[in-house]
Amino acid sequence: MRIRTYRSNFSYLLCFTYFYLFSCVDPISLPLDSVLDVVVVDGTINNLDEPQMIRLLRSEADRVTGLPGTLELRGARVNVIVDSTRRVAFTEGKEGFYLAPADFRGQVGHTYQLEFTLSNGKLYQSKPETMPTVPPIQQLRVRFNPNSLSLPTGKVGGYTAAHDFFVDWKDPAQTKNFYRWQWKLWEKQDWCKSCVQGAYSIYNVIPDPIYYGLVSLGNQVVERCYYPPPPPPGYPPINYFIFDYRCRTDCWEILHSYDLNIFADTYTNGSLNTGRRVAQIPFNDRAPCLVSIRQSASTEGAYTYFKTLADQSERTGGLGDTPPVALVGNVRNLSDVRENVVGYFTASAISEIRYWLDRKDAEGVPPGLFMALNGREIGLEPPRPDPVNFYIQFPASDRRPPSAPCVESDTRTQTKPEGWRN
Repeated sequence: MRIRTYRSNFSYLLCFTYFYLFSCVDPISLPLDSVLDVVVVDGTINNLDEPQMIRLLRSEADRVTGLPGTLELRGARVNVIVDSTRRVAFTEGKEGFYLAPADFRGQVGHTYQLEFTLSNGKLYQSKPETMPTVPPIQQLRVRFNPNSLSLPTGKVGGYTAAHDFFVDWKDPAQTKNFYRWQWKLWEKQDWCKSCVQGAYSIYNVIPDPIYYGLVSLGNQVVERCYYPPPPPPGYPPINYFIFDYRCRTDCWEILHSYDLNIFADTYTNGSLNTGRRVAQIPFNDRAPCLVSIRQSASTEGAYTYFKTLADQSERTGGLGDTPPVALVGNVRNLSDVRENVVGYFTASAISEIRYWLDRKDAEGVPPGLFMALNGREIGLEPPRPDPVNFYIQFPASDRRPPSAPCVESDTRTQTKPEGWRN
């Protein structure tokens, strides 16, 4: 997931929280001059048969430019304490992710608490969260809407069409209940690598010491873009270009929801709730796709946290608005209570429906998945040599263009999603 630069400290923290905290204690206000040097926690334990992950980051400003950025926190010791007695160790993966043992799942009625020690020795701990029960989604309805997405939320070029998803569910009458809805979208991806001002190579590239642009290939597998040096005197400059390379294997793009769609049963306790819109799946492409609709039960603290965040995002910008603040969740530095930690650790039971969206009812011309994600047309590597755009000649034995691997990440997978139809 990309981190973008924002124009103010508050808008950065707000957008950062939207995209990274999928998973609140009463929120605490942080002065704006302090929000760019904080630990950020993203962690939710759920009951689904899927990897359970905790992500740790630090939000900080660049020392030279002052622009906001993030740093993955590596080398931490992470545990989840179950029912105040059993510690489950999470192992470090990549990019600040910490993974539970493969057989670990959350269970309704059990209590979970996050505890982690950073590489600098600081110990952090969340308040315990008990996983509430979640009623099942009773019915799911889907309707194509050519004007679902409002600009500028709509995709590149003003595309606003989407499929709206609506759910019905029966709220339990015995308890207070808090809900959150999220969606996940899998689209078949054909293009796995882009090289800006460069060309993709499977093997390491060795420039010819005499003839500019002529290269040979080593035997080391590198799977990366090669960027040639600037042209020598007398050569025209290289025009700007981007080359895109096809996936070597089956690959799926994963898109996530980012809206805060939450609800409390304060005025509907025990009622049958119908027709709540829980997803707007963008009409990126004519090809069918797979959609996961998730209805999760939130704790009261988590609901309060995200409700405050949602209200704050709606109020900012007007002359009468309350000054924006950053929100601190339920994680504390045990040795320094003055340190504020952004984010919230919680436990949520989930009712999930996976829906095969064939898009046969869609009208109009979609942008195509590549255009929707990148905002441009596909750039094909031209036949060699191409002196107008690019000075580089690969050996004749190197079949051009090569394909690129589908690299596993939170936005891409080569594993066929459960429910995908060929």
